[in-house]
Amino acid sequence: MIKVLPILLAILYGLGMYRLSVWRTKRELDAHSTELADPMLKHMTDRLARALDIRRVPVYIYEIDPVNGLAAPDGRIFITRGFYRKFQRGEVSADEMASVIAHELGHVALGHARRRMIDFSGQNALRTALAMILSRFLPGVGIWIANALSSLLAARLSRGDEYEADAYAAALLTKAGIGTKPQKSLFTKLEALTSGAGGAMPAWLLSHPKTDERIAAIEKLESDWQAKLT
Repeated sequence: MIKVLPILLAILYGLGMYRLSVWRTKRELDAHSTELADPMLKHMTDRLARALDIRRVPVYIYEIDPVNGLAAPDGRIFITRGFYRKFQRGEVSADEMASVIAHELGHVALGHARRRMIDFSGQNALRTALAMILSRFLPGVGIWIANALSSLLAARLSRGDEYEADAYAAALLTKAGIGTKPQKSLFTKLEALTSGAGGAMPAWLLSHPKTDERIAAIEKLESDWQAKLT
């Protein structure tokens, strides 16, 4: 029983962290977000909604400066104020913003937003259990090894989710008549905006795939679709 206790404690800790994270995320988004009310972007979200055969796609502005989009565990789509400012200044087009929204819709449709919270709790449980076990055999470095292994797992899961959401967005944008060109052009812009922030890190340590790999994956999808039509 003594040997099993650290594992059980880690699982309970992970479940507690999951519930706490969901609660904190919802409270933060509710307190610092308002629904997007931009006529040009509404036109784009209406096109996405028609392609999905739903009434509308509600999008919210999250009042933080970093350029980002996100899908909440409850299914809501958010664009940060910093990202929206880029659109207002003409640095990002309406089509490119639509590609962001389509990508986040992919995370919702594929269950990533909720699963990531579960993965987060699972990673905390794994990290805690590994740290407890490895520290017995490797005092001083056991915790470091546990953290490194957990981080590698999180990065791998995140990259897989990004590829899947990219594919979903590519299909949705194509069905909506927008196409994948803005999706690919935005990747290039984001690369420029974030250059120098971890650019020298190996691809397997990054939470998002490299830009050229994401573009290549979309182009392969387009090639496969074209082949099926001929």
